[in-house]
Amino acid sequence: MTAGTIRFVLNGEVIETIVTDPTRTVLQFLREDLRLTGTKEGCAEGDCGACTVVVVEVDSSGDGVEARTINSCIQFLPTLDGKELITVEGLRGEDGALHPVQQALVDEHGSQCGFCTPGFVMSLYELYRNNPKPTRREIDDALSGNLCRCTGYRPIVAAAQKMAGEGDNWDAAAHSKTLREIARDENLGIDCGDSDFYAPKDIVTFAKLYGKYPDATILAGGTDIGLWVTKQHRDLGTIIYSGKVAEMLDVEVTGTHLEIGAAVTLTNAIPALLEQYPGLTEMFQRYASPPIRNAGTLGGNIANGSPIGDSMPALMVVGASLVLQRGFSERELSLDKFYHDYQVNDLQPGEFLARIRVPLAEDGVIVSSQKWSKRFDQDISAVCTAYRLRLDGDKVANFRMACGGLAATVQRAERCEAAVTGATWNEATIEAACKALAEDFTPITDMRASADFRLVAVQNLLRRFWLETQGEVETTVYNYGR
Repeated sequence: MTAGTIRFVLNGEVIETIVTDPTRTVLQFLREDLRLTGTKEGCAEGDCGACTVVVVEVDSSGDGVEARTINSCIQFLPTLDGKELITVEGLRGEDGALHPVQQALVDEHGSQCGFCTPGFVMSLYELYRNNPKPTRREIDDALSGNLCRCTGYRPIVAAAQKMAGEGDNWDAAAHSKTLREIARDENLGIDCGDSDFYAPKDIVTFAKLYGKYPDATILAGGTDIGLWVTKQHRDLGTIIYSGKVAEMLDVEVTGTHLEIGAAVTLTNAIPALLEQYPGLTEMFQRYASPPIRNAGTLGGNIANGSPIGDSMPALMVVGASLVLQRGFSERELSLDKFYHDYQVNDLQPGEFLARIRVPLAEDGVIVSSQKWSKRFDQDISAVCTAYRLRLDGDKVANFRMACGGLAATVQRAERCEAAVTGATWNEATIEAACKALAEDFTPITDMRASADFRLVAVQNLLRRFWLETQGEVETTVYNYGR
């Protein structure tokens, strides 16, 4: 394969294409270069799901494959190298017959204007591939990243229920064989003038490249960086892609910690976190959408440093730390010391986030997180809170609370923590803690909520957490079939 080209499988056919712009999106390539116009552009920011496609990769075992939805509107074309891409055009049978997913949508009248339909088809196809008998809850979760302007959700859900049990001609072994055949042995480097693209396969090469190009853009899932291009029209310069770095793709459980590589997708990181901290289940169910979680990474969410990043409050309260690397040197820094100001962090030139280190759960400790947003599914938080509570009888042995969305950075509520730790776990303590919250933060006002509303919301969420620990309210606000 010559420099400047990538190779991947598209709807069953191996193709090789020249890359002249590393920020050209998969959606642009499909629609403008190949005239595969079934995939639509709705929002160009990964919110509406009209551009949904399925990417197939060799799984962590090295023998099987995994099929996952992504938003093609914010995925850069070179990231497809060595993978398989399936679009809505690729679902039909060799005789032209509709796929069982498509036929179920026809039978249940699941398409109205039709613009969103291809995206729904691909989300249902991923569900069909990975979960042949989904529950209503699993259907709702699978479709949470697809919006229908015609409000045709009921027949779409009916189609998801109908498609179960219908077979197709999928051969996982054949897909795995093809992917192994096109796998690249060497590092990928594409010279595009002022916008070079590198995809190293090991962390040593990654560190050397970033040392050579300290101003380069580190690209992981692209769920945020993609918008820099599609919405802000920014020039990213040199790009170094972390999605092929073996050492940054591992999840390991040690005797004391979870070690999560910075390039591990949210889809792969979340189960490991929930195994330790099941109290975070609802927050992670409401965290973005499946296509975003399938592409976006935990490390990217942390390094980006948005004050409304939903993972950071929970990771802060459980005591997560970051392993930062520059060249061959590493240092460990507590996550609650990482952020200095709005999108200003402790990273030094040439230094990058290599791993996230999360302490294992301790017996007798309650960990929970709450999210408040205008829309229940797949919406950016107005505020997100997290708590870690250890009781000694009715006394608080230790309490931690962190908040996102209130200020320019995600941070611990230190005055609130001090008001609670050592006190009796009762309503009077909670009211004192709520007053302390007003001293911990200077809330911001934006399109999602006013400063005053944010503060009241966080205080009420703390009250709710106390009521949950007393068994007076449910620990979930999730309502399926809504």
